[in-house]
Amino acid sequence: RWRTLLDNLDAPASRYQSLFDEPVRQRLQPGDTLFRLLQRRDLRISYRQEVERPLKENFIGRELAPIRKRLDAIHAEWRASRLFVATHMHAGDGNVHTNIPVNSNDYRMLHQADRVVERIMALAESLGGVISGEHGIGLTKMQFLAPEVVQAFTEYKQQVDPEGRFNRGKLLPGSGLQNAYTPSLRLVEQEALLLEASELGELNNDIKDCLRCGKCKPVCTTHIPRANLLYSPRNKILATGLIIEAFLYEEQTRRGISVRHFDELNDVADHCTICHKCLAPCPVNIDTGDVTIRMRNILREQGKKRRNPGAWLSMLFLNLTEPTAIRLVRKGLVEWGYAAQRLGHRAARAAGLVGSTEPPAATTGPPTVKEQIIRFMDKPMPGGLPKQTPRALLGIEDSEIVPILRHPGKVNDDSDAVFYFPGCGSERLFSQVGLATLAMLYDSGVQTVLPPGYLCCGYPQSAAGDRKTGTRISVNNQVLFHRMANTLNYLDIKTVIVSCGTCMDQLQQYRFDKIFPGCRLLDIHEYLLEKGICMPEGNGTAYLYHDPCHTPIKTEQPVKVVSGLMSQEVLLSDRCCGEAGTLAISRPDIASQLRYRKQEELHCGIRQLTGKERAAAGKVKMLTSCPACQAGLLRYTEDTGLEVDYAVVELAGRWLGEGWQRSFVDTVKNGGIERVVL
Repeated sequence: RWRTLLDNLDAPASRYQSLFDEPVRQRLQPGDTLFRLLQRRDLRISYRQEVERPLKENFIGRELAPIRKRLDAIHAEWRASRLFVATHMHAGDGNVHTNIPVNSNDYRMLHQADRVVERIMALAESLGGVISGEHGIGLTKMQFLAPEVVQAFTEYKQQVDPEGRFNRGKLLPGSGLQNAYTPSLRLVEQEALLLEASELGELNNDIKDCLRCGKCKPVCTTHIPRANLLYSPRNKILATGLIIEAFLYEEQTRRGISVRHFDELNDVADHCTICHKCLAPCPVNIDTGDVTIRMRNILREQGKKRRNPGAWLSMLFLNLTEPTAIRLVRKGLVEWGYAAQRLGHRAARAAGLVGSTEPPAATTGPPTVKEQIIRFMDKPMPGGLPKQTPRALLGIEDSEIVPILRHPGKVNDDSDAVFYFPGCGSERLFSQVGLATLAMLYDSGVQTVLPPGYLCCGYPQSAAGDRKTGTRISVNNQVLFHRMANTLNYLDIKTVIVSCGTCMDQLQQYRFDKIFPGCRLLDIHEYLLEKGICMPEGNGTAYLYHDPCHTPIKTEQPVKVVSGLMSQEVLLSDRCCGEAGTLAISRPDIASQLRYRKQEELHCGIRQLTGKERAAAGKVKMLTSCPACQAGLLRYTEDTGLEVDYAVVELAGRWLGEGWQRSFVDTVKNGGIERVVL
């Protein structure tokens, strides 16, 4: 029956009614062919009904179970090898596209597909069609082209691309499928021996749904067309797929892993700021930031991640928790190190090595030491940073003590209790940010609980590819916060305050609703605006606002929040500042590309506000809400004249008055701190 149907698909169905049951006969329509019946599903070819059920009825019983199991295995093997020729077309243009999905580890299936392709090509030409079409030729069709067609294309290619830069060697005499290789992704778990199979498989799963649409390009911070065209999320996904194929090829052929592949993976992983902006426009929800973090983890676990002394020192600074060690590293790294870089910048500028207004060079491949040093000196590091952290100023560095700050004259039974997590940047680097946050909360009559000792949220470590350290820090912090919550159960903490965007992103994973039931996670600027706090109008300063890639302001439009606090319209300044955590230190050549684009935006904003290219002293100020961004933006002051500050610091200066820092410290130390033993 099946063979008769297969051999007579175009024959009238009425001739073969003896092969049908009564329901099929009743559905027959005039002019029906066997193929039309099958296409409408009026006639079905069912292995389950016509073969499997009768066979298993003959082989019943426990002793014949191995036979039934073997029948299922044979069916599964052949079912997986079935070929389908999918056709889709836009007939008005005369195009018919055929797709034949195959399993690249099934050689019998591949050979059968080759024979199907030959039949399709012969059929197309017999109907007066041609092999080439709207989408070009491709390696599969190459063998079916007439020699005169190949020769004509070769002559044309020589005219338009005499050096063979585009698709070198392809679609020319001698090219074809002989050297083509498609890895079997079904063999990832068994054959990716050097890389952890699960990691390589998960990396492939992260990117496999990419549509190549390019909607991610406009928002990508490392996509700077004037510098390079290779590092948009779309192109990085393409490159990652090729690198995975290279790994699998060398594993499956037992040739050993080439170190070059790790270099290429490093190159892709370096060109990402982990801003996650590509997720929003992506129609299939690929987050290239998360993909990059996975790449960096793979590289670190294999011992192949590029190392940079500056990035290592920065991470060391963040990992420290002992006050004396923090003071020593802060002195050496931030005070002396930044000062040395500023000195180097002045020397390089005098020698004409930096300060060019030309677009930065492409950054493909490993950077040279010379280029890295020059780009590192391109813009000066910030100076004039606070000498002490807020904890040191207030005498609350003990890691066994939970400090609670409250204004004796303003706190009552109805006052809010908040938990403030300062993070590294607001506490260890730009200490005035943490101090301003505490001062504004204190002045607002809020009871502010601080974590015991210096803590990092764990995000920088995870983003850099050190997942183990990042996870350890996160877990330890959550355990510590649960202990705090038990100790302070008499306080009804309903708000967790942050002053850093990456801390916000990381703390969203902490499940604070289990620590302080019913609490919310909020940025300090949103909280103060809720309290109705804003600057007096008419201070004579215009403001630009740089919204960080990891914006901490989640519940409102960030520029709307800052405008409300400043009591005037604030102009948003787009694009990444170029700091991107440790990117400016580990890959200053890439950071220079980002800064080139950001500086254009800064000059544009200054022109909008003043009509001039450079900001006059005190006339235009740049605000932000990220410590790393503040460090990055301060490096533009020399070229733009912009003063840079945190929004909450600017607000504290206007709200609390001149000398607010010393006044606040003196006031709080005089009976404004409760110390609870943990």
